[in-house]
Amino acid sequence: MAIAQRAVRRPGLVLAVCSLSLFMVGMDVTIANVALPSIQRDLHPGISGLEWVIDAYALLLGSLLILSGSTGDRLGRRRTFQIGLGVFSAASLLCSVAPSAPWLIAFRMVQGIGGSMLNPVSLSIIRSVYTDDRGRARAMGIWAGVFGLSLAIGPLIGGLLIGATGGWRAIFWVNVPIGLAALALTARLVPESRASRPRRIDPGGQVLVIVMLASLTYAIIQGPQLGWTAPWILALFAVSLASLAGIVVYETRRQEPLLELAFFRSIPFSGASAIAVCAFAAMGGFAIVTTLYLQVVRGYSALQAGLLFLPAAAAAVVFGPLSGRMVGRFGARWSLVAAGVALGTCGVMLSGLSAGTSLGWLVAAYFVFGIGFGMVSAPINDTALGGMPPDQAGVAAGIVSSARQIGQTLGVAIAGSLVASSIRGSWQSGLPAASHASWWVMAAYGVAVVVLGLVTTTRRARLSAARIAAWHPFGP
Repeated sequence: MAIAQRAVRRPGLVLAVCSLSLFMVGMDVTIANVALPSIQRDLHPGISGLEWVIDAYALLLGSLLILSGSTGDRLGRRRTFQIGLGVFSAASLLCSVAPSAPWLIAFRMVQGIGGSMLNPVSLSIIRSVYTDDRGRARAMGIWAGVFGLSLAIGPLIGGLLIGATGGWRAIFWVNVPIGLAALALTARLVPESRASRPRRIDPGGQVLVIVMLASLTYAIIQGPQLGWTAPWILALFAVSLASLAGIVVYETRRQEPLLELAFFRSIPFSGASAIAVCAFAAMGGFAIVTTLYLQVVRGYSALQAGLLFLPAAAAAVVFGPLSGRMVGRFGARWSLVAAGVALGTCGVMLSGLSAGTSLGWLVAAYFVFGIGFGMVSAPINDTALGGMPPDQAGVAAGIVSSARQIGQTLGVAIAGSLVASSIRGSWQSGLPAASHASWWVMAAYGVAVVVLGLVTTTRRARLSAARIAAWHPFGP
């Protein structure tokens, strides 16, 4: 109890531990991209095998976020967080010694299971520790800055590690000491918290949610390879849609459902989830096209390509906390508008990309992207979670985290599909022109963030959130 009390009096330490763990998980989303050529040389997987090194992690991570968030609410957020850290660290060690591509893919799936326990649970821990609106907004701004930094700096760290060791295995070694340090700090600093009135387990709802997210994520991943109208892809979308319909029917009849569908009557919550899809779709498309362009077209090494991600990382780490302060003082509207404008501007700046585009222009565009990505996460978190009852903070965080993951996976799939279908000649000569459509799509994501940001911050929207915040479906 004394440990928990010290942590509550010093919430900045709790935020630091949550941010450290999140940095590890976020970095792992992008660090593997620059390692793919080294993995191919060592383990000899085909193109589909390389894609699954990335996508296996995304599939499990995206499918289990809501389940992990609800588990934290029920069993204890610190306990769930510690289990996630242990699983993620152990899986990282296994990835580093994987003897073949199938084993690496399997261990990446275990990493996804551990990672799913860290993202939403860290948000709900922050939500429980920071009880005032302004402090919570600032904390989520820092959280967002760290997350943005981890995604942007992943390629740089990957390039440095591969350059120093000559192989891909080091990108997984780095997670082990970080994970062990985070485990020790969590035990000492993070207070335990859970829902005041834990609800009964809802196995039917959990199965339906996992089937819906897994089939949707798998369809998005495989769509560019098999074709969006292929029977298998259409069947997966049908399964996902049927599962969603099942959730609506089943959960509305449950006294204590896993997913409280009434939350979606909150315009800010629904809008923040949609903004998360758009913003992270922009990030996913940006990361994959930029990595391919820098290494395939410009011929840069993994380290050189990683260094060129630094402007985006620097902007994200500066503007993430700034956005949190803006949200705490002025509300979410102007941070969302600024984020959408920056993301759209980056898309327009790169819409004429060529093999000879100047480095100065690339650096400027990447910096603008970092501004947009840094500005968007804090208002998403604050808008989505600020009006939620504390007893469902984990589930709400899981939904928003799922929206992020679906958006990122969708962004990679759309950008990859557009480039692959438009390329003429070799990848080196044809990729710049083939990428133009994907940059215009990114500009459209930015416009969507602006429009949704304006809609979700109206007085009517705030009133809808207030009604949900005051609603206690399971009693006082």
